[in-house]
Amino acid sequence: MAKSSVKQIEKDERKILEELAKNANKNINDIAETCGVSRQKVWRVINNLEKNHTIWGYVAVVDEEKLDKKSYIILLKRTSKPSSQELIDKIIGRDLPEKGKKIGIEIINSIYTHGVYDWVIFFNANDIKSAKAFVEEVNKLFEGLVSDIHLIEKMFSAVSCGVTNPDIKKLNEFFKI
Repeated sequence: MAKSSVKQIEKDERKILEELAKNANKNINDIAETCGVSRQKVWRVINNLEKNHTIWGYVAVVDEEKLDKKSYIILLKRTSKPSSQELIDKIIGRDLPEKGKKIGIEIINSIYTHGVYDWVIFFNANDIKSAKAFVEEVNKLFEGLVSDIHLIEKMFSAVSCGVTNPDIKKLNEFFKI
């Protein structure tokens, strides 16, 4: 049996990744059928993608309201002061999520960016009071390195993780005056 070319392997990996991105809960047989490859190949590709960290993990897209949570976003701009190794170690060591857990915060995404803001943090909290307490924790942890920070409450997710909200029609409520 001839070995697949590197191009073909990359093409198959991309197809499989696209299927997983649509629905990570899809079974291997369905992915194989959709991608036109064998079940064994799908299993092998997924294992390799997990080993080389192309796939970091799997998540469910959850409606925060049903968990009695609210979602917030922090936009953070840092000063021009150079980062110390101690600060870098705090970021890499994930000190912020640990401090957040103590006040009921769950970080959903934490993203280093290029643009007006340097960091964007998406998180869930019980209420605005907890969210504001979390902003204070961010300020304390990164004291002297934050020049601007904004807290934004998410009102409605139309799409999350590439999945359209099944209650998308509720968006009508936000545009009625």
